[in-house]
Amino acid sequence: MTVSGPTPHPGPPALVLVAHGSRDPRALTTVRALADRVRALRPGLSVRLGHIELNEPLLPDALAALGGAPAVLVPLLLGRGHHVKRDIPRAAAAARAVTRLAAPLGPHPLLVDVLHDRLLEAGWRPRPAGGVVLAAAGSRDPDAAADTGRTAGLLAARLGVPVLAAYASAAAPTVPDAIGALRARGRHRIALASYFTAPGRFATECAAHAPWLAAAPLGAHRAMADLVLHRYDRSCAAPLTAAA
Repeated sequence: MTVSGPTPHPGPPALVLVAHGSRDPRALTTVRALADRVRALRPGLSVRLGHIELNEPLLPDALAALGGAPAVLVPLLLGRGHHVKRDIPRAAAAARAVTRLAAPLGPHPLLVDVLHDRLLEAGWRPRPAGGVVLAAAGSRDPDAAADTGRTAGLLAARLGVPVLAAYASAAAPTVPDAIGALRARGRHRIALASYFTAPGRFATECAAHAPWLAAAPLGAHRAMADLVLHRYDRSCAAPLTAAA
């Protein structure tokens, strides 16, 4: 958790949801719905939205709209990577507002709750020859892969079947390779769990490879809103540290 900006103002900081951004209009609809769900759970809390790219408001504009008011930035990202380590802190450091950067959403058991529910909604049921591919965006940062791998382990423990992490870009294995690896282990009822916050190009491309069924992305599930507020509260309670 990092902090930047001048001396904080009194009162609870705003919560700024930091989404990646997408050309797929369903992504913006989804993150707005998630923001609305967070507002419903915490009436009176100022909940705002900023994007790293592709959608408005962009994060620098969202922070500028705060003036000098304090804010906690909660990345709607599922692990540590370039955006969490570089892009978001740089935007925060350039803002007038006092900002704290919360941890990304993943890994966390609440995400496993959502993944499980999405699989059940898609028709998944335990099968003796079952397996699951956890499809994620991918990153060259090894910390991001470690975070996704930890989620895959938690999901495997929940489902009682093997779960292999796979990636749409920038990392290995690919979704087809992970499907092949499960088949080589005698797993023929293979489902795809969509480890994406919202619909978009990568989520759609990964789902197209599913040999049996593909679950929907995480979306505006109640547990996602609970996790956002958990990250916000943890950041608010943590001691301030100087920005890197």
